[in-house]
Amino acid sequence: MTNSEFNWGIIAPGRIAHNFAKALTVVPNARLYAVASSNRERAQAFSQTYACNRIYDNYQALIDDPNVDAIYIANPHRFHFEWAMRCLLANKPVLCEKPLTVTAKQTQTLIELAKQQNTFLMEAVWTRFLPAWRQVSTWLSEKRIGELNVLRSSFSFKATRDDNDRLFNKDLAGGALLDVGIYNLTMSQFALQREPETILANGLIGKTGVDERTSVILNYNGISSEFTCGLNCTLENQFILYGDKGSITIPTPFWAATQAILRVDGEPECMIELPFRATGFEYQIEEVMHCIARGELQSNIMPWQDSLNTMKTMDAIRAQIGLDYPFV
Repeated sequence: MTNSEFNWGIIAPGRIAHNFAKALTVVPNARLYAVASSNRERAQAFSQTYACNRIYDNYQALIDDPNVDAIYIANPHRFHFEWAMRCLLANKPVLCEKPLTVTAKQTQTLIELAKQQNTFLMEAVWTRFLPAWRQVSTWLSEKRIGELNVLRSSFSFKATRDDNDRLFNKDLAGGALLDVGIYNLTMSQFALQREPETILANGLIGKTGVDERTSVILNYNGISSEFTCGLNCTLENQFILYGDKGSITIPTPFWAATQAILRVDGEPECMIELPFRATGFEYQIEEVMHCIARGELQSNIMPWQDSLNTMKTMDAIRAQIGLDYPFV
């Protein structure tokens, strides 16, 4: 890595990777250097769109490229663990799409490996780094709505029915919880800074064996976080935090928030509007680069313990709703 350029590599240039590549264009000193895909034509098309220097038709070749400073992993959930592990073994810093892994045991393994290899690792929960959510965090720390009592959120949409798509594919760790419910959960943990004490969940398992709707009540020592995630209908998809003095509303889509509304004693007090500079992924990219420049192995905004807590909670939810994956 030079003082002037930070070379990113992308593993798996699918839908979400486009948001990452577009965001790189507004991050100072960052560039898309290499992309790897099992489909060379896809890698070629992606590299042409984003002026990428190198393309590879296998992931390991990208990992072995000495000019790659960090790797963004964007393949289906099932494969996150394997390829994050391979990156860490090669001492390549990792930003891996959520969920970091499929189980808490896998996440713990990656954390221990990152420590052993002295190599940066972060789950790519872009929502935590958005300016609107950073303002929400400030309001909470200032006790603007008093003591938190209830969190309510939803992330549910009517997905196009395709049993081979990763959303419905059990072999790829599909389903609503891991794909979208993780946002409800990780942002609850972001607000409350701890694991829930108790978990109550119910879900609808569809014909392909994945959850097409999951509803959860989490108890954080008297504070309740209630959410529904799903693939079979569209809900309000906002996130509301209720305190004893007021509330904070993050309008739909809360996971891609550009607004937040603070109400005190039932009256609107402040509404902030903070649009993205690009796709919104730029803020987590900058965090990774800053952490690596400072020699840090993890981010204090998206620390390893939070990723582990999220996975432990999702393991418990999956057990309650009868969702298992054959490869773990």
